[in-house]
Amino acid sequence: MVCACVITLANTTQQGGDYDRNKNNTVVKQLVSKQMIKPRVAVAGFQHETNTFAPFPTDWQQFQQPGAWPSFATGDKAVEQVHGLNVPLGGFVDEDAGFELVPLLYAAAEPGGYVTSEAFDRITGELCERLAAAKDIDAVYLDLHGAMVTDDHEDGEGEILARVRSVVGPDLPIAVSLDLHGNLSPGFVQAASCLSIYRTYPHIDMGATGERAARLLAQLLERGAPFATAFRQLDFIIPITAQSTRRQPGGRLYGMLDGLTVDGVSSVDFAFGFPPADIHDCGASVYACGDDQGAVDAAADTMLEALQDAEDDFITSLVSADVAVRRAMMNNGPKPVILADPQDNPGAGAPGDATGLLAAMLAGNASGVIGMIWDAKTAKQAHAAGVGAMIDAQIGGMFPEIGGPAIAVRARVEQLSDGIFTCTGPMFGGLKAHLGPCARLLVQGTEVTIVVGSNRAQNADQAILRHIGADPEAYKIVAVKSAIHFLADYEPIAEEVILAESPGANPCRIEAIPYTNLRPGVRLGPNGPEFNPALEDQHDT
Repeated sequence: MVCACVITLANTTQQGGDYDRNKNNTVVKQLVSKQMIKPRVAVAGFQHETNTFAPFPTDWQQFQQPGAWPSFATGDKAVEQVHGLNVPLGGFVDEDAGFELVPLLYAAAEPGGYVTSEAFDRITGELCERLAAAKDIDAVYLDLHGAMVTDDHEDGEGEILARVRSVVGPDLPIAVSLDLHGNLSPGFVQAASCLSIYRTYPHIDMGATGERAARLLAQLLERGAPFATAFRQLDFIIPITAQSTRRQPGGRLYGMLDGLTVDGVSSVDFAFGFPPADIHDCGASVYACGDDQGAVDAAADTMLEALQDAEDDFITSLVSADVAVRRAMMNNGPKPVILADPQDNPGAGAPGDATGLLAAMLAGNASGVIGMIWDAKTAKQAHAAGVGAMIDAQIGGMFPEIGGPAIAVRARVEQLSDGIFTCTGPMFGGLKAHLGPCARLLVQGTEVTIVVGSNRAQNADQAILRHIGADPEAYKIVAVKSAIHFLADYEPIAEEVILAESPGANPCRIEAIPYTNLRPGVRLGPNGPEFNPALEDQHDT
């Protein structure tokens, strides 16, 4: 009788009958775990990486103009636009995990300052309204970042999960994928049912992380009971410029993860954290889940110990901008030298309009291109003048107290674009960028080319330059507004890569970041001093 009843219920559900999963939750769990019905999974994305030191907020309008990220979308369009793209939601929906997907929405904005309450409440409110209106949901998947901070909430993702839990209750499985730079809190981890985290920086595995989240959720649904989980926080902050998995120790540490997935352990991940966030839970953390609590704890402890043992290896080599330019100009190889401007990286929330590296290139008689500088005013001026015109422009410098003053140049307008193009590199390949009016300028009396754009975006894809006629391989120096992501597309064409130190809103020396809200005892960088809020209060006075 039980088997006959199960078969009848499964068939009724698959045929779209009026069987109420919510009223028959125990039976539904049995049907889902036996794969006799397709689990209905509500899916959504809400991505933002918040730099609490950035000089401007992230408002609703910025979620409408996401630069190189997929556009704000609701319903089916949220899923349709990410098919085949290297974003977590794209990987989740493309993974054949046997789910019936119920798309809610997708929202992303370029990293920046605090997310405004209006933007956060508007997006989270619509997500929860659509979730509440969906019927017969067996699970939820959320494509989140992990380092969102809002006007009202230090732990933005924790608040998202709290609001989602208020809709679906405490027991419905919620799978979450996260950025490698997530600043995870204990409360957030407790509210999620399972997590998957990027394992590469540059993030060439965003889609693959969504795929892993789908497989992990399928395993959880088949299991029919919560995972055993473990969460650990590292006791020192790791600089962004020391986090690349194309370098050591990052590559070696992330290479350990699959080996820790042993009997009783379904997944092990860790996040390096996002340093320019003045919050209690800023920093690296380890997460593991599986069937056996002892095995899960052991795996998490092993990973934490490996991170601690690697402390001496987390070094970052920043070279002053003028020295970086001189060194690059000495290169006689056939390939360009790539100069990165990590402290003015829009991908970490900085404006992307700092002028220190540009000033060093002009003073050093450099031969090269720098871009993309966020400067809508100059882009508009160039478009009004037209190709071939000479213009007197003030480049960058909207926040002179952070990134230096604007630089006056006389330049020829070499090429113009609408800023709409398709990215081609390993990280963003296939994504359509919307950077607004862009211009390529040649500074008179120099060999310095400047690319300016109207919408902020880090230069992690050669298409940002190539789409406007600036072939990176044709220059002696290529200066990019990026910290690490540029390595995926630019390092293969580089003679050398140099991280230039120039003023900006993404401070890369941890001991120089003016924290006030960190948890006591966490150390400011590898082998750095412990954060002491009492001492910080004394400094403030």
